[in-house]
Amino acid sequence: MLSLSAAWKLVFALALVGAIFMSACARAPRQSVPRSELQRLVLCALTLYAVGGLATLTHHEALAGFVYGAGIMVAALAAWLSRGRDQEDPPDGDEPVDEQPPPEPDGMPRLDWAAFEHEFREYSERVRQPS
Repeated sequence: MLSLSAAWKLVFALALVGAIFMSACARAPRQSVPRSELQRLVLCALTLYAVGGLATLTHHEALAGFVYGAGIMVAALAAWLSRGRDQEDPPDGDEPVDEQPPPEPDGMPRLDWAAFEHEFREYSERVRQPS
């Protein structure tokens, strides 16, 4: 049987591991969070780490552990929020990508064949260095 002290430490450790796991594996937010908000969260996490360090130096181990854990959870939240996407971000592999250029008014994309042939001829006639 576990003592009460060991039981809450185990639950606390599992909560921290769960928060870290969720920040890495949970579905990313649909919209990105402004960079300034993420910087504030990271600053809060660093402040919590500093307070935890101060609590450790003054021999308040339980308080230090709690504050360190809060810092870890805030950092995990910042990591998860940083995975949000903007509309301008390229799509993931699961979203369709339009690989064709937009059509001209008559429905077919235009290609300047004379320029293509000129550039191809320059490319094919260049002097190549052996590898």
